[in-house]
Amino acid sequence: MKIWVDADATPKPVKEILFRAAQREKVTTTLVANQGLSTPNSPYLKAVQVSSGFDVADNYIVQECEAGDIVITADIPLAAEVVEKGALAINPRGEKYTRENIRQRLAMRDFMEQMRSAGEVTGGPKAYNQQDRQAFANSLDRLLAQARRMQLKP
Repeated sequence: MKIWVDADATPKPVKEILFRAAQREKVTTTLVANQGLSTPNSPYLKAVQVSSGFDVADNYIVQECEAGDIVITADIPLAAEVVEKGALAINPRGEKYTRENIRQRLAMRDFMEQMRSAGEVTGGPKAYNQQDRQAFANSLDRLLAQARRMQLKP
């Protein structure tokens, strides 16, 4: 099991939680971005800088992740692709993407994109707060336990 992070837009508090979890759980955690990233010195933490371009980081994560891995992303199309591969996925607010909910999330994303394209002002996401941080940490702990159970199954 590995953790993959779509790191370009991941809030700093989420990265800090991931750094601690990687150490505690001894799980390789790779941050992927199209800009340079710094990570604490650890055998469990890696940063991969991909070239600039549309979905380059996403494509790297899809290519490298495997069933049972955990992917952290707010990018719903990326989440759909990794869930299809059998990976577990959550966003920085701790919301889990599943085979059961990903189509609805894609449809809502596409609808909101159409609204913005038509000139509707829809606003952005609410500010990341302490409740979001706690929800993410709790969700990550549950996913790590789920991923470990998946590894133990014959």
